[in-house]
Amino acid sequence: MTTVDEVAAFVAGLDLDDRCAAFVGGEVLRSDGDTIDVEDPATGKVLVATGEAGADLVDRAVLGAAEAFRGPWGTMRHSERGRALRRVADLLRENAGMLADLESIDTGKPLSQARSDVETSARYFEFYAGVADKNHGETIPTRSDELVYTVREPYGVVAHVTPWNSPLSQLCRGAAPSLACGNTVVVKPSEVTPLSTLVFARLLDRSGILPRDVLTVALGRGPTTGAAVVQHPAVGHIAFTGSVPTGTAIMTMAAQRMVGCNLELGGKSPTIVLADADLQKAARAGAAAAIRNSGQSCFATTRMLVHSSRYDEFVERCAEEMGNLSVGPGLTDPDLGPLSSGPHLAKVRSMVEAAVGEGAEVAAGGPDALDQPTGHFHAPTLLVGVDNAMTIAQNEVFGPVQSVIRFDDVDEAVAIANDSRYGLAAGVFTNDLTSAHALAGRLEAGQVQINRYPAGDVSTPFGGYKASGIGREKGVEAMHHYSQLKTVIIDLPEERWRGRTA
Repeated sequence: MTTVDEVAAFVAGLDLDDRCAAFVGGEVLRSDGDTIDVEDPATGKVLVATGEAGADLVDRAVLGAAEAFRGPWGTMRHSERGRALRRVADLLRENAGMLADLESIDTGKPLSQARSDVETSARYFEFYAGVADKNHGETIPTRSDELVYTVREPYGVVAHVTPWNSPLSQLCRGAAPSLACGNTVVVKPSEVTPLSTLVFARLLDRSGILPRDVLTVALGRGPTTGAAVVQHPAVGHIAFTGSVPTGTAIMTMAAQRMVGCNLELGGKSPTIVLADADLQKAARAGAAAAIRNSGQSCFATTRMLVHSSRYDEFVERCAEEMGNLSVGPGLTDPDLGPLSSGPHLAKVRSMVEAAVGEGAEVAAGGPDALDQPTGHFHAPTLLVGVDNAMTIAQNEVFGPVQSVIRFDDVDEAVAIANDSRYGLAAGVFTNDLTSAHALAGRLEAGQVQINRYPAGDVSTPFGGYKASGIGREKGVEAMHHYSQLKTVIIDLPEERWRGRTA
């Protein structure tokens, strides 16, 4: 697939267009209500018009997953489950070209990033296939007349409410460990970018790798379909990636039913650049924040804190890096694609304009730096003279915008870095290993990256402090968040623990 029309025809060929609202039991279920346009953000052209799952279709999706849990998947041996997940990884790789084209057009991301996302999706299933039979409990020494041990058990149906910026890899990041733990999954993808989730579900069902309805899909908006999924009594655990207000609403709904949540929310990640740092590496990291998903990434480092003695040089290098970035439709594989939608582009533009109004200066890019006749494009933009009290420094832009803040000593840098309601990730650039370790311990973030940003892969636990969320994704740690711990305490007869026979 190389054109928007070809993508639309491909989706139609799978019977996934025209009011498609859910995928359950190997069938496409349609709704009769309003449709939701899914557009190509590079042109604004509508790809398909999906439906919206109401309470009846959500019920079918959740109950389908619940039945699959009670069936062969819930009773399958862990090793067999792992072999099935490895075959899912193979399925993703076999269809990588098609899925990458689809993801690039649906999200607007450059084709090379979409290809990387598909490979990452396969790696999630490959990784969790390898640990499916290693989610161990432990034996706990207590009294000599007791045996105490723990086991990890699945929740049942886990709801995954996924975001629009990396829909396939975000789905696989949560679904793979959920399935490895023995759960089944119902997915509510973003209505903005639902296509790769739908196609993956269709491919998975046709492959026969997993029992039917181990993964079901319900489409629609958050306040309607999302709320119905989260509040369904058969959902035993919830995973959500998105904004703090939506995460708060989901946590409130979950609290009413006393079910657990994994919440990966916003970020305003700082990176401290010390005086002895490799400035070129740090400048590339500053520019990279604008590249990944056009800055629409929660973990992007969007506050570069630079020592005063290197501030001007850093700004010069970072402005050059950002000025050399190319912008265009995702399938042409530029450095940056478009933003997700027209309203989101307007929000990013207004935040940059407000920052200038508060005293920041544009050192590269800016809202009017591009001449794109169609699509939702924003130039990679570097703001200097930013103070941490400014709106741009305290709020997530979710666009290709980098802010540079000056500091004079390390204590000031740490105070600025931690002066945020977020705590998802942070970075440090220094050639002094002692300083790197010390700063890693002082930064209030769930992940700290040293001398490279971004870093990490599917094996590195990821999640936030403070308002950036609850729980951890990725790595073996995720298995602990998609399973529940049971403690078993056995009273041993006296003749047994004294070593006598009956």
